[in-house]
Amino acid sequence: MNETSPNCPPPVDSPKRPDVTLPALSCDSHCHVFGPAELFPFAPDRTFTPVDVPRQRLRRLHDFLGLDRALIVQSACHGTDHSALLDALETSDGRYRGVALVTPATHPDEIARLDATGVCGVRLNFLPHLGGAPSRETMDAILRLVGPYGWHVSVHVAGTGITDHADFIRSIDAPVVIDHMARVDLRDGLDGEHVASLLGLLDTGGVWVKLSGADRLSAQLSAEPGAPYADAVALARLLAAHAPDRVVWGTDFPHPNIRGAAPDDGVLVDLIAEIAPDEDRRHKLMVTNPAGLFGF
Repeated sequence: MNETSPNCPPPVDSPKRPDVTLPALSCDSHCHVFGPAELFPFAPDRTFTPVDVPRQRLRRLHDFLGLDRALIVQSACHGTDHSALLDALETSDGRYRGVALVTPATHPDEIARLDATGVCGVRLNFLPHLGGAPSRETMDAILRLVGPYGWHVSVHVAGTGITDHADFIRSIDAPVVIDHMARVDLRDGLDGEHVASLLGLLDTGGVWVKLSGADRLSAQLSAEPGAPYADAVALARLLAAHAPDRVVWGTDFPHPNIRGAAPDDGVLVDLIAEIAPDEDRRHKLMVTNPAGLFGF
């Protein structure tokens, strides 16, 4: 991709101030930084071009929403050049940790540098628009590279992916974190095969899930802004109740590769009250679980 014009919608400029007051040390467990492209150019072979969302804008959002910590996930639009991510980590005063994108060709010294700067996970993408499922040989090589550092493995699947790759996920000898509630098709309902696969993986005790991306999953999107995402919230509530010690929550800011306009991040924060209605479960979701999983 050679064009430099964004083909992703921008995030909401002035999100709603949440009605929910989050507990101290709450963590946004899935977000990104993009550019600025003049300082941190996007990868020439990227499949999408986002708007610039530098670390300063991400931090302003977190301060506004009441999020004291965050896990920043390296975006495919930056490829394996982690300069923007490392800049965000190095200037965060310990507030941020990171997830990397690496290949079998990544030098071990680079893995050590990432770890020393605050990276604590590696992401495996299985989605066609992000390059498709890597080979088993590739995934095994990546896991060998990062294994000595105790990183978690972030798995990004959609549709039937959580079922298709369940055996591989079970085989990973590291904590596994499933992104965006596995992006299951909610038209199949909460008693469908793929939700059952996700619940079964949570029952292994070595798998966590991010209760993020409600706007991505919902089959109830309306033409009006601020869609309720009721079906996705119901799935998140089910997962939080099923495995309260192995769920974390994230904004997915600035919401790349979505259909339609970006969701209001203040609205997404308010949904936490429905996902985890009691104080103890909410504290686990927002503070205890991410602190332990990401090493804060």
